[in-house]
Amino acid sequence: MTETNLDAAPDLDFDLKSLPKVSLHDHLDGGLRPATIIELAEQAGHTLPSTDPVALGEWFRESADSGSLVRYLETFDHTIAVMQTKEGLFRVAKEFVEDLADDGVVYGEVRWAPEQHLQQGLSLDDAVEAVQAGLDAGVDAVAETGRDIQVGQLITAMRHADRGQEIAELAVRHRNKGAVGFDIAGAEDGFLPARFKDAFTYLAQHNFPATIHAGEAAGLESIQSALVDGRALRLGHGVRIAEDVTVEFDEDGAAETDPESDEVDDNIGLVTLGELASWVRDRGIALEICPSSNLQTGAIAGFGEGIESHPVDMLYQLGFNVTINTDNRLMSGVTLTDEFELLVETFDYDLDDLLELTLNAAEAAFLPLEEKEALVEYINEAYADLG
Repeated sequence: MTETNLDAAPDLDFDLKSLPKVSLHDHLDGGLRPATIIELAEQAGHTLPSTDPVALGEWFRESADSGSLVRYLETFDHTIAVMQTKEGLFRVAKEFVEDLADDGVVYGEVRWAPEQHLQQGLSLDDAVEAVQAGLDAGVDAVAETGRDIQVGQLITAMRHADRGQEIAELAVRHRNKGAVGFDIAGAEDGFLPARFKDAFTYLAQHNFPATIHAGEAAGLESIQSALVDGRALRLGHGVRIAEDVTVEFDEDGAAETDPESDEVDDNIGLVTLGELASWVRDRGIALEICPSSNLQTGAIAGFGEGIESHPVDMLYQLGFNVTINTDNRLMSGVTLTDEFELLVETFDYDLDDLLELTLNAAEAAFLPLEEKEALVEYINEAYADLG
């Protein structure tokens, strides 16, 4: 975990949006503007639940807020439907970058599954190139406003399909043309990363990094497979690693004490980490936690009903490499600023906490070392200016 360079955190009496942010887990098809969906749907002849931008946005949020990942994923039928042409992909990608920059994001990794965007004749390479052109245009548009942002593609394979090897080869083919990593996404439960073991071996042979959705809809077995079969350097969500953490309190609700344990905290209790949790924590494997989305999809249902029951704070306090992300800004109706504000309100986080979480993300980014160091330095300097 990164040490902060601030002696004391000032009161949060400023706009959190102004803080430089790093976004590692944000889906392209989950971040469209409602007005854009409406315009593209009209051109494509696709019927939407509403043609009013405000009402459509509300429909996405209400449909996603069901407590079911399966229902949550159904909302993507409408966004994917309007992302089947070069023009549609270009526009969505460009606006995606602009919206990230407006939220203070200075580095973002954009994940999406090219195999879902071939319905109108695009090839996999056509789709990747169209998105990259849009991302580049978005970066240029942001630069024209006097700001900077850097983005990269996380090429994703759908875990219920059988195109893992093909998509892995696609990602490697575009490694010097915008692609920075590989992912598998979609219905997690019942589709372990082991299904794409050969594809992950191919990626490892080509020294290409992977982050894998695991520990969201499925538990520890999924995480174990992501690490062993997928050689994952990061865990997409990964929040259910908390199932391998045992917390004990005495009969009065106070923390148990154990002189042989270094995991005693008055607010957490006596904590015992299982072998898998210890492995993830001790090796600094980044958790791409998405607080609001985890609540919506039921990923944290085993820990409680409200956001205050989210194990993100426990994991953070125990030294796990926690990063904060949005997952799908349209479906969850959130920005990264909103997620930071949620942590401040729920867990009383201060500026030092937000800095550490941001530096965790910067250091977990799929960037060359020199660029990563420059990003960390930029973030540290921006926070120091607030002191």
